[in-house]
Amino acid sequence: MAWRRRKRPLAVLADRYALYQAAVQNPELEVELFEQFYREAYGRRARPLTLREDFCGTAYLCATWAVSHPRRRAVGVDRDPEPLAWGEIHNLATAGPSVLRRVRLIQGDVRTVRTDPTHIVCALNFSYCALRRRRDLLDYFRNARAAVAARGLFVLDVLGGTATLDVAEDVRDIDGHPAIYIWEQTRFDVLSHHLEAHIHFEFLDGSKLERAFSYDWRLWTLPELTDLLQEAGFSEVRFYNEVFEEGDDPEYLSPTGEYRRVTEMENQESWVVYGVALP
Repeated sequence: MAWRRRKRPLAVLADRYALYQAAVQNPELEVELFEQFYREAYGRRARPLTLREDFCGTAYLCATWAVSHPRRRAVGVDRDPEPLAWGEIHNLATAGPSVLRRVRLIQGDVRTVRTDPTHIVCALNFSYCALRRRRDLLDYFRNARAAVAARGLFVLDVLGGTATLDVAEDVRDIDGHPAIYIWEQTRFDVLSHHLEAHIHFEFLDGSKLERAFSYDWRLWTLPELTDLLQEAGFSEVRFYNEVFEEGDDPEYLSPTGEYRRVTEMENQESWVVYGVALP
């Protein structure tokens, strides 16, 4: 009797970092936004050339930054050696020797690591929310301020909206992958703004990669962040919100990928804005 070899579940074969990059990150857009924010701060001909990506993980943004212009350099900082090693192989080495020479990865604490000043310092994917105590976040912002060049910017993204203040689930397809992305918020404490959440991936064969990534965050509000950034020494804090337009369904607005500076904003079920701090 011939035995058939059983196929391994897709969840077993999956690479969680590759899935995360495909489902969550859009570094090409972020490079464009950095250029926009920089021009609006320092003039139409101003061009940022150096980047420090804090909480960089796999350094996907660092690699994309270096690829975007031959004179651009980047430094990535993260305390976890595993994503750094993955990123060096899959993002930096695959981009070629020129990119490898112009990107440096540092395993370290973003609150204490020292680097040369750069035009852009950033903390994206809400990573700074892992710093749940005010004094820890202030220490980080002070260190980021020291790393921002005289004509530079500190950029972070901020998550908010009514749906973030409760248990919730968001499910969507991942382009180019036989998997579904699931964001699950399992606990929210209204007194502390403490949020626990997980990312799962579910595959077409029914297998599932449970808790591929887990988060233990404090959701910081825009006024709190403004106060902390100013206390850390930044002179001005700006916020940029995405522009939405009417699509095929008149009941829903479609994102455009364009961001404009706002000075007031109505609350929504869910929103992401970019905060831009000037030295």
